[in-house]
Amino acid sequence: MTGQTGPAAQVTQTTADKLSWFTRISYGLGDTAQNVVWGAMSILTFFYTDYAGVDPAIVGVVMLLSRCFDGFSDVCMGFIVERTHSKWGKARPWILWMSLPFAISIVLLYMVPQGSTALQFAYIFVTYNFCTTICYTAMNLPYGSLSALMTHLSKERDMLSITRMTLSPLGKILAVSATLPLVKFFGDSQMAWIEVMSLWAVVALLLLLLCFYKCEEKVKPSPKKKAEKIPAKIALKALGLNKYFWMATGLWTMQACIALFTGTILPYYCKYIFMDDSLYSILFLVETFTTIIATMLFCPKLLKRFGKRNMSLYGIILAFFGHLVYLLDPYSFNWVLFSCFIRGLCFAPLNSVIFGFFGDVVDYSQWKFHIRQEGLIFSGGSVGNKIGGGLVSALLTGLLSYAGYVSSATASAAQPQSAIDMIVALYEYGPLVIWAIVIVILYCYKLDQLYPRIMRDLVARAARGED
Repeated sequence: MTGQTGPAAQVTQTTADKLSWFTRISYGLGDTAQNVVWGAMSILTFFYTDYAGVDPAIVGVVMLLSRCFDGFSDVCMGFIVERTHSKWGKARPWILWMSLPFAISIVLLYMVPQGSTALQFAYIFVTYNFCTTICYTAMNLPYGSLSALMTHLSKERDMLSITRMTLSPLGKILAVSATLPLVKFFGDSQMAWIEVMSLWAVVALLLLLLCFYKCEEKVKPSPKKKAEKIPAKIALKALGLNKYFWMATGLWTMQACIALFTGTILPYYCKYIFMDDSLYSILFLVETFTTIIATMLFCPKLLKRFGKRNMSLYGIILAFFGHLVYLLDPYSFNWVLFSCFIRGLCFAPLNSVIFGFFGDVVDYSQWKFHIRQEGLIFSGGSVGNKIGGGLVSALLTGLLSYAGYVSSATASAAQPQSAIDMIVALYEYGPLVIWAIVIVILYCYKLDQLYPRIMRDLVARAARGED
């Protein structure tokens, strides 16, 4: 870099802003590491109810309350990132500082003590919040902001997002599909879960250190902007009035909801409909590898031809109708397998560029409100993501409890027919509701059309020495 910063740098420094594939892969592996914990979260309810013997209603209450705390911590972390100044930048250092606490927190989640309901509630609440509210927030939000700080180029941010979403499922593959078989291999007990999660924690730590080492911040604020502190009231007002921030947040929230929804219900579906919970690993692998292959092979070409919004919209419409086909026979394993395949294939376009949407929202904020706020935009989006996920978790566990689901820490419990019917109904109709919401949001999203004008105006402002 020659000292030129901001949008004007796009005109003269496109070579410097291009990222090597090793850098892209190193960035993507950072999300692989973090998805070890999200993969674990998707089957955490199953562990709590069927290994630790915790009532599903307790799990739902803990997760809902925790997500509210988590949302508050996201906003705080957004301001912290904006005010961080170190030799490594403002987002990158947090990946280094939080990598070890994050790894430790994964293991603590599974060390639930046997005892009274109050003791279990307290332990789950403390460890769940230590992992998600503190460690994951202080890691993930700076990590997301980092993509907007590594390059000025929108197309490079899109490729970072595609690479990230190609590699991120690998963490879920480790934490989900390999976990249940390994747990059974190590004794099918709570201690077996602890041993397996310790292994994943080490893997996550090493990948996070690689991400920190290779991913440098190249988008530097001007000395004037670096010294200027935007009042919280003004920053939050700009965020609240940014309509595309709310749309991107809605998309990110629905992305989390569908993953959490299917990840929570499918283990129960396999255990009580197909009488074999190990089948979940097969279903998860089919969906995940389909997403990876589609993201890697098709999404870059689709992105170039249709743009982020259009390729995502077409994919979700196909996912909606594909799930309707599954309803022909929801008790057939082959049809459930088909639903996983079609979801993985058609969800890949939106999944691949979800963070590219937020990068463009950062530019829109600078254009519309003269405030560039990477940390606050990514943190604000995460608030909606986590609160939405918390509501889904509370809804699912509440409905299971309402239907009479029987928790058991030992052998498989006999479930009442009402609980079986609830499990089937949730998987039948839940995804359709989520897809419908996504279709409405994408239909209203117009930033792709506006973006060329935004960049022209920002370049002209930078040339005049304006914000």
